[in-house]
Amino acid sequence: MEVLEKINTTNKNEILFLAQKSHATNALNILFLGVTHGEEPQGEFLINKFIEKIQKEKLYFKNNLYFIPCLNPDGKQLKQRGNFNNIDLNRNFATKNFKTTTFDDGTKSGNKPQSEIETKFLSEIIEKIRFDIILSFHAPFEIVNFDGNAEEIAQKISEITGYPVQKDIGYPTPGSFGTFCGIERNIPTITLELSQKLSNQELWEQNKEIFNYLGNY
Repeated sequence: MEVLEKINTTNKNEILFLAQKSHATNALNILFLGVTHGEEPQGEFLINKFIEKIQKEKLYFKNNLYFIPCLNPDGKQLKQRGNFNNIDLNRNFATKNFKTTTFDDGTKSGNKPQSEIETKFLSEIIEKIRFDIILSFHAPFEIVNFDGNAEEIAQKISEITGYPVQKDIGYPTPGSFGTFCGIERNIPTITLELSQKLSNQELWEQNKEIFNYLGNY
């Protein structure tokens, strides 16, 4: 597993951008993203569990696999949704519908798009690497949400998880990562809303086949 980039956050935590490259000539670029919201740590566990499995079993896949296990380590450390500055990172991307907002839970969108270390870092990666599929882990709604041309992938993930496909999350999401990538850049983007009722190990058993599916898509 190669460390491509790493940065330190405001609170001196590390964000890692990792990859396992494929030797296949027709390899797709697949990104797995965890912990955009600090109180949703399940994605980091699943990504790290998969990385551990790759390394232990010396697995290789058809596609190039990229990982950001935890985008918001400050929020995770503080056990809060937003980052150190209490910014909801999933409302801080440079989308056409970005707006300066304070949300009901007290988090904010930021005074301008990509004002935060975390969103700037991820946005620069998106501009440098043309991803073919992005899977972002969230919680707790137990649905498969998608943006862009990702319905077929969403349906397959629905079959694996048992979660229903839901194109509309049900409320406005200005400045979201799904809009930034899926709608405005035409990258098939899945937002997988995991259960908070299951243990991490139970979530792994429920979702582990997703990694194999996308790795060899």
